[in-house]
Amino acid sequence: MRAQAAAQTVQPAGTDFNLSAVRSLLSRGDAAVASGNLAEGRRLYDLARDASRRLLGFYRDLSGSFRGLDARIPREMDDKGREALSLLSEANLRLAALFRRQNQPEVAIPLLVEVVKTMTPTNDLGRKAYQQLVELGFVLTPYTAPGSTGSN
Repeated sequence: MRAQAAAQTVQPAGTDFNLSAVRSLLSRGDAAVASGNLAEGRRLYDLARDASRRLLGFYRDLSGSFRGLDARIPREMDDKGREALSLLSEANLRLAALFRRQNQPEVAIPLLVEVVKTMTPTNDLGRKAYQQLVELGFVLTPYTAPGSTGSN
């Protein structure tokens, strides 16, 4: 019984600095952009980017602190870190789309390059970012993932 209680995950009430909060910021940003409030969408996407970066750093720090002591904790922190990185890339893609919509490719391009760099072109988010770089004319050579049919 004691081991079972120790294995349970505790979710503190009222915590708004976590991956769910980042997802919420992205959803709220999507709603703002859909309603035409681009400034609010940008603000929310920027908040999501900042929170994702901070969470990613904290998860990495915790993972390193427990490495070699308790394998469960680094494994959990590494999983959360990958999710935070994915959310950061999602925020970058959404911001890039917003800047493209505002005819500001010079602001979108660095965000898209960051996604390709962090997610790699073998990841779906990285491929989407690279495809947008092709659409913007920043790069000319299209990328087709090995084994892909070329339709994304």
